[in-house]
Amino acid sequence: MDAIRNYFDIEAKGSSIRTEVLAGLSTFLTMAYIMAVNPGILSEAKMDFGAVFVATILAAALGTLIMGLWAKWPVAMAPGMGLNAFFAFGVVLGMGNEWQTALGAVFLSGVVFLILSLTGLREWIINSIPYSLKLGIGAGIGLFLAIIGLQNAGVVVDNPATLVGLGDLSSAPVLLAGLGFVGMVVLDRLNVPGAIVISILVISVIAWIFGLADFQGIVGPVPSMAPTFLQLDIRGALNTTLIGVAFAFLFVDFFDTAGTLTSIANVAGKVGADGKIEGIGRAVLSDSVATVAGSLFGTSNTTSFIESGAGIKEGGRTGLTAVVVAILFLLCLGFAPLAQSIPSFATAPALVFVATLFARNLINVQWDDVTEYAPAILAAILMPLTYSIANGIAIGFIAYAVIKIVAGKFDELNIAVLLVAVLGVAHYAFS
Repeated sequence: MDAIRNYFDIEAKGSSIRTEVLAGLSTFLTMAYIMAVNPGILSEAKMDFGAVFVATILAAALGTLIMGLWAKWPVAMAPGMGLNAFFAFGVVLGMGNEWQTALGAVFLSGVVFLILSLTGLREWIINSIPYSLKLGIGAGIGLFLAIIGLQNAGVVVDNPATLVGLGDLSSAPVLLAGLGFVGMVVLDRLNVPGAIVISILVISVIAWIFGLADFQGIVGPVPSMAPTFLQLDIRGALNTTLIGVAFAFLFVDFFDTAGTLTSIANVAGKVGADGKIEGIGRAVLSDSVATVAGSLFGTSNTTSFIESGAGIKEGGRTGLTAVVVAILFLLCLGFAPLAQSIPSFATAPALVFVATLFARNLINVQWDDVTEYAPAILAAILMPLTYSIANGIAIGFIAYAVIKIVAGKFDELNIAVLLVAVLGVAHYAFS
């Protein structure tokens, strides 16, 4: 025990082993839903559910272990929400790519992320992107998640006259999805750890009882990873269209990580008197390594989870919190039958609930400057309406650059913004 205390410097951080373990349990419960939701989303892209289930756990465990043992941050990692939806519904189903090629794009984004994390380019890029545009993109990802969740729940359906319409609100799946969403909100308001997981399981049990979904068991053999392990197509991802997709993966992962870690750093006491964040380099590097590894296992980008804040609220201050989360993930490898038994309308509310958290970004947009909020909101709106995070990012940057130039606000532009805008124009011109 002394070796653990000394390695993580637990006492100096004002914590204890017991507190760190409980904090790890709290974080795990708030993000355990990803083990059912991520395979469910990626299976829509014709990926094997069982293989993705294992890949999800291994990517989460590996990334979280690196974060805990090396960076020594109380932050957990797993395949990111929004990124997995973009992978399945945008890149594969929307653009008509094979999932192997999409995994190749994830790998490329991870490698570039790794290079950026090892150089000073990381800080330069983070500081160069307009704040309002970052917030608009974050909210847009939430809206993208929301429309997918509402579709899976049956609330939003196809309509030939208006593109989208309202589904049958009297159907059992829609009613249960609505009940699940209410449950998540209420339990979260009551600060109940694992609000999302509890709601998903309750709705699933109701569905099993009334024959709305098949219960396949709780435990079973660990599924084979063969269908997805090392199946990525890197060569196929090295074409003009997929390079743009890789950039979109990189952009979202990069800034999602930066935002999450910055937020958590303030609560975890990792911001020094000089304003610098302790160990941020190692934390970001852990994230990029996890994305590369995850693409090899067979899952979309792995990123830092804001749900880590639940463990920090419980007193987690060191990497031991993350190590506990990683161990708990690994212990779940045998629960594939349970994950496969959960119906999509039970996990759909989780997408909508997470979307509401993303949408909170909009409160900090610069609403007193139309040249700031207009392109930010445009980027957010385009993501769900074009079913593409990449379109929202590209057109958002193009609009931002053009508006600033026409408005004569040249001093508010920088090389990074202009570069992304030019790349966006080139993409649409030659694709």
